[in-house]
Amino acid sequence: MALVRKGSRRIVVDGVTYRWRLRRRPTYSQALCWSPCTYAVERADRNGTTLVVTTDRPHPGNRLGRPAAPVLPADVAQHIRTALARGWTPTRPGPPFGLDLSPTTLSSHH
Repeated sequence: MALVRKGSRRIVVDGVTYRWRLRRRPTYSQALCWSPCTYAVERADRNGTTLVVTTDRPHPGNRLGRPAAPVLPADVAQHIRTALARGWTPTRPGPPFGLDLSPTTLSSHH
């Protein structure tokens, strides 16, 4: 799973360059606050396992007008460090590595 370059942002964490991307438009489920905002991260210099972070907040583009804090570079750096500590190896090929930071539900409707 390669990250689409268009719309991705660079970030350097502990001397290593990564690219990360958040969907501009929420998925249907994210738009209705049934599922939280997610984004993907990968090493910028080589292919390998993609990190998929499920945040603890709604997507900023949700249709319900729920307050949604943006995902900031400081958040991304912290999530990368957490994923690495939990065993994410971004230089090895394999299925996406999930880091789920979400609460059990964002909405009472599902």
